[in-house]
Amino acid sequence: MTSPYQTPIRPSRKVLTALAAAALAALITGCAGTPTQESTGEYLDNSVITTKVKTALLNAEDLRSGDISVVSFKGKVQLSGFVTTEADRQKAELIARDVQGVKSVTNSIEVKGQ
Repeated sequence: MTSPYQTPIRPSRKVLTALAAAALAALITGCAGTPTQESTGEYLDNSVITTKVKTALLNAEDLRSGDISVVSFKGKVQLSGFVTTEADRQKAELIARDVQGVKSVTNSIEVKGQ
């Protein structure tokens, strides 16, 4: 004997499609960037940019880059820290600008005498 109260409830295709669309929209929106927050992809891209800039600075001849910090956000790189000459400050900026993916560079490096 089957009771009418034991009939399984099966959602319609329209309901399942709507739920899937809502879940997909929530997933996409959750990973989207905003003006003040990076998306997951942008975060990874900027990690690569930061690493490339740091590597380029470390590999530069005649530039003591141990006191230079690099931060990037949405392709915009900010350099900060200390160097001993204005020429080193300018060289660090030029190196950063030449890295692929860098859209702009803010140079906040300070020149500090020896």
